[in-house]
Amino acid sequence: MTSSICNISITQQDCQALDAQDPLRKLRDQFQLPPGVIYLDGNSLGVLPKTTAARVADVVTREWGNDLIQSWNKNHWFELPQTVGDKIARLIGAAPGEVVAADTTSINLYKVLSAALNISALDAPHRQRIVSERSNFPTDLYIAEAICKERGLELLLVEPEDIAASLTPEVAVLMLTQVNYRTGAMHDMAAVTAAAHANGTLMVWDLAHSAGAVPVDLNTARADFAVGCGYKYLNGGPGAPAFVWVNPMHTDRCWQPLAGWWGHAAPFAFTPDYQPAPGITRYQCGTQPIISLAALDCGLDATLAAEPLGGMAALRSKSLALTDLFIALVEERCAGHGLGVATPKDHSQRGSQVCLTRDEGAYAIVQALIARGVVGDYRAGNRSADAASTGSVDILRFGFIPLYLGFEDVWNAVEHLRQVLESGEWQQPEFNTKNAVT
Repeated sequence: MTSSICNISITQQDCQALDAQDPLRKLRDQFQLPPGVIYLDGNSLGVLPKTTAARVADVVTREWGNDLIQSWNKNHWFELPQTVGDKIARLIGAAPGEVVAADTTSINLYKVLSAALNISALDAPHRQRIVSERSNFPTDLYIAEAICKERGLELLLVEPEDIAASLTPEVAVLMLTQVNYRTGAMHDMAAVTAAAHANGTLMVWDLAHSAGAVPVDLNTARADFAVGCGYKYLNGGPGAPAFVWVNPMHTDRCWQPLAGWWGHAAPFAFTPDYQPAPGITRYQCGTQPIISLAALDCGLDATLAAEPLGGMAALRSKSLALTDLFIALVEERCAGHGLGVATPKDHSQRGSQVCLTRDEGAYAIVQALIARGVVGDYRAGNRSADAASTGSVDILRFGFIPLYLGFEDVWNAVEHLRQVLESGEWQQPEFNTKNAVT
């Protein structure tokens, strides 16, 4: 599949032929896609599976409406975080019983980062530093900064190329997002984790742009902790529950800091003292959002429908083919319009998105594309003096989800981009007024 799209002068007919021979094409039928829309923003919010509305309606009208409180037992509400977590485990190289779907990515990061620091304090109390990537997603940095202020630790932010050199004896935890939200650049999880461990450092991964997008194997990589969200590539809906994984060697070594009743060993014993549950269930806190978990369950079923067709390996192959095609078409058909490609061309370093750069008009270009039905998004550059080169430029960001995108979609999207650039359409005033959410 990939060899056909690297040729010069790719035609729309070439893309139609690729779609015709795509074994994953039928997976698109699982999703409710608005007519006339080419959706390239699934890396920010996934689309709606067709089964979700009926499932959520059933949870509301039958399980809640008729069965009421009996649903905690009758409809297995109480076990739903583990049931959904086991499905996520199949996508991230974890075993059954090692993942729980709960809370938000930020809250889960607070839990695992605190736990990692507690373990480090037991094993190596002289380690007083957290290292992360300067262009990591801001909420990760904010959580780490707050924990460092709380504990009197140091947060060191470095460029990607400086991560290895930053692993000094003072480092307790290395915290990274596997696929960078701005550029789509991907870390080698196994290699980075091994480097951290060689330094005696614990490894925390954020899989927000990995789970369901690229093959992940936490256990083979011997990672220590991981979190991720459910509303991007897992299609769980806006604000869908996140997930947390802890290497079994660490799970029972310490409390997580948000010791709520759902993480108690016997929550319905109602004892006044906290006794943490064994295993990953201790990483739950309060009562979990059942309606949202049901929606996420549908999103996971849609992703796992790829398993008989090759699973994540097949999805990854198509993702790379789609992003290869997009890059090739942009470079061929949009040349001379000031676009750069921030995303690595090396397959081993690329997630499932392509990020373009432009010195001016990036936001307006995205808005003009959205008006045409091509939905991507925009990320502003950080204009601070210490920002990295890829962090200081504006980004036009496009996600490629092989579950529901085809090759002709990519061709048409680039054709719209070419027309927006050549016509100067993006300069119209309505495309230059920024919305609250970009």
